[in-house]
Amino acid sequence: MIGDKPIDQITGEDMLDFRNWWVERLEVEKLTPNSANKDLIHLGDVLKTVNRMKRLGTVLPLRDLALKDIEAKTRPPFSREWITGKLLAPGALNGLNAEARTILLVMINTGCRPSELAALSGNTIHLEADVPYISIEPEGRQMKSAYARRTIPLRGVSLDAIRAYPEGFPRYRGSSAGLSATVNKYLRENELMETSDHVLYSLRHSFEDRMLAAGIDDRVRRDLFGHRLTREKYGEGASLKQKQAMLQAAAL
Repeated sequence: MIGDKPIDQITGEDMLDFRNWWVERLEVEKLTPNSANKDLIHLGDVLKTVNRMKRLGTVLPLRDLALKDIEAKTRPPFSREWITGKLLAPGALNGLNAEARTILLVMINTGCRPSELAALSGNTIHLEADVPYISIEPEGRQMKSAYARRTIPLRGVSLDAIRAYPEGFPRYRGSSAGLSATVNKYLRENELMETSDHVLYSLRHSFEDRMLAAGIDDRVRRDLFGHRLTREKYGEGASLKQKQAMLQAAAL
């Protein structure tokens, strides 16, 4: 997740990035917080042992990392009506910093994970193509799985928003740890969460619901989401132009 670093250069942001990676993995793989907590405990034991035995005297950023059961539950999707009537209402997101606001808007019609959008760069944002799209690539980071590498057409508010950031989001590229927290805090404080169980990640669930309502084939939905196909995979799948046409009814 972070790459090789000297032990005394591991930061709180690094640990939060690793923790956030686990939060998303719990939902994708239907795991319990116990899986993440054991990993965090073992990693912490390694770091503390080296720190002690080598007499480094380093203050390790290992506090308050354990996950709670609530962080593993499936989040409800935002309804189409809530997104269009609340989140996309004029001025509703003006108080959110510009990069976080743009990532939220791009997430609406792509269903990407926040960390995937934070990692975008000029090499993976393709606005001049016949079909504008983003590509999720292992550029400077480790992919969540072999299936996460994919291309997604840009439509509607997502295409309009990302035009202001053709080179990506430098504020969050090095560390996406604070992105979800920033957005969730803003949405809650401004009564823009549909329920108390909703979070930024709920936009990913909403995108899948809208694709399902639009009758988009399961193979295409899985390819757009970066999910494993539950049968043998044949062919290259839908082209960008085909995906763009299919997403017409799902885009906002």
